[in-house]
Amino acid sequence: VQLQASGGGLVQAGGSLRLSCAVSGRTVSRTLVGWFRQAPGKEREFVASIRWSGGSTAYADSVRGRFTISRDNAKNTVSLVMNSLKPEDTAVYYCAADSGTTIWSEAKNIMRYGYWGQGTQVTVSS
Repeated sequence: VQLQASGGGLVQAGGSLRLSCAVSGRTVSRTLVGWFRQAPGKEREFVASIRWSGGSTAYADSVRGRFTISRDNAKNTVSLVMNSLKPEDTAVYYCAADSGTTIWSEAKNIMRYGYWGQGTQVTVSS
């Protein structure tokens, strides 16, 4: 599985951005695609994930209600719409996929994701 993230940029606090992840290669209906982020000096953390088939979603508490993850199976893309952005959302955002074997209760576990795209920088100014 190959992933390519795009859509980052600079935005003022309260603004919005849309990230896209192009997914190619072998995926199965149970494949999970997730977004993670890493701020300077911090560990990479879970943001949101979606099941390729069925569309089940999971969110980190810090973004729930502000971010929305969705997928377009026809275009093989997963999007992350980020609203009401805060300076603490500033980070490099990565999309990642698992091998299709992760049970849903493990969807937020970074260790379950073995395929990673390059990151895209999101900067939120105050």
